[in-house]
Amino acid sequence: MTARRLALLIEYDGSPPLSGSQLQKNARTIQGELEAAVHQLTGERVRLAFAGRTDAGVHALGQVAAFTTASSLKTEVFVRGPNALLPKSIAVRNAAETPLDFDPRRHASSRTYRYLIYNASVRSPLRRGRTWHVVDPIDTKAMQKAADVLIGEHDFAAFSRREDVSTVRRIVRCEVKSRPPLVVVEIEASAFLRQQVRRTAGALVQVGTGKQTPVGFRRLLRAAEPASAGPVAPAGGLYLVRVAYPALDLEPEMRYHNPSAAKGRRLLK
Repeated sequence: MTARRLALLIEYDGSPPLSGSQLQKNARTIQGELEAAVHQLTGERVRLAFAGRTDAGVHALGQVAAFTTASSLKTEVFVRGPNALLPKSIAVRNAAETPLDFDPRRHASSRTYRYLIYNASVRSPLRRGRTWHVVDPIDTKAMQKAADVLIGEHDFAAFSRREDVSTVRRIVRCEVKSRPPLVVVEIEASAFLRQQVRRTAGALVQVGTGKQTPVGFRRLLRAAEPASAGPVAPAGGLYLVRVAYPALDLEPEMRYHNPSAAKGRRLLK
């Protein structure tokens, strides 16, 4: 059979009992559940590659995974089939056939993460595990002023765990929006360090609540002292929103009057 490479657009709720995106022994993960579903569908043992790793508790609206298969099933079957087999917390939103050398991590041009903060005096049970509850009033203008200094290429060691890799990254966008009772932090970059978005959100909230000044925030970036920024915001408020590619658009067409129109398509030229 001729080998094919397929890319999947995935949405998931990363709350327990799931333990993150990457395969782990003795733990349920996004990768493990998807690989099991593909095995049931095709009889093949495949290995999925992901665009980015998400930790336990982190959610995704637009994660991308790819795998190679010898199956002759139509592309749209790789949307319907897994969705009939996966737990309700995971869904395949779209599928597309790609060149055999497609790598969802290396070929991505940017990744966008969104962090949600629930800013209210009383907690919201329905937003538990979906947002970070912050009681103190938040000054979003101060947060945006601090966020502006992140734009461009910098050493983001302060905003990551201690790692034996280069900590230089390029941020192309960092926006803070007020949507009462929510505060939304959205960050786009070509790539991120481990915990970078959660530490950035934590440090920006420190600025917004008056516990840190924009000047002090800027010093964190300039000093580049490993893991000095924070606190690390809770995982439940973080969402991988979109992974962009130069020639691949996996976003499905939403035609509610004709649900069959949102089929997987060959979109990579």
